[in-house]
Amino acid sequence: MTGHLLLRGMLAGLIAGLVAFGFARFYGEPQVDLAIAFEELMAAAEAPADATAHEEPEAVSRETQAGIGLFTGVVTYSVAMGGIFSLVFAGLYGRAGRLGPRSLAVVLGAAAFVALIIVPDLKYPPNPPAVGDPETIGVRTGLFFVTLVASIFALSLAVMLARRLGEHWDRWNAVIVAGIAYVVFLAIVFRLLPTINEVPENFPSTALYDFRLATLGLQFTLWTVLSLAFGYLAEKSLQKSGNYRSARAA
Repeated sequence: MTGHLLLRGMLAGLIAGLVAFGFARFYGEPQVDLAIAFEELMAAAEAPADATAHEEPEAVSRETQAGIGLFTGVVTYSVAMGGIFSLVFAGLYGRAGRLGPRSLAVVLGAAAFVALIIVPDLKYPPNPPAVGDPETIGVRTGLFFVTLVASIFALSLAVMLARRLGEHWDRWNAVIVAGIAYVVFLAIVFRLLPTINEVPENFPSTALYDFRLATLGLQFTLWTVLSLAFGYLAEKSLQKSGNYRSARAA
């Protein structure tokens, strides 16, 4: 069963990647162009007046970056996430109460979006070109992944806590308490981690807001399409293999 679900997860990831690429191409890339234009304007303003203007050849053209480069990156990421998503689904299906394939896929998609995207972005939001010191990119990347790992760890603990409390409490009360514990744990982590703010004072606030909104919208589109598409494909596969009814009965 796992092999069939893995293939369908990768297929759902491909579908999500195509939709997400369309979103990124027509909404996200214009925000990147604005940031690049600002960066070039600031570089020209800081250049000495007697400096000889010359442009270094681009290793990869902007057209390639916004086209085939963006397509390859988004689709590859989506297919990989689809494969991981299907493996987690296979491990939980039949063990997550009475949730059917579609319901479980939606719950997993929402949990992944919160734990992998929302939480890390709250502490270290993505920045467009011209924002951030290149010398600190290693530190910022490391702190981002620390936040990501902490979020996944906290979510795992919250799920285990909810299941443990659910043995003695009402299910909704158990989920609420586990959710509060998740938020408190992350609040402590956020407090301990350093704050980084490298946004230039003269950088347009609307451009920064639109870029971060586009980044969030890209991820929301990807995880929404992935969970819905995989839920549909998984349900059909489980019904065909005869595992659908037995898993629901469990």
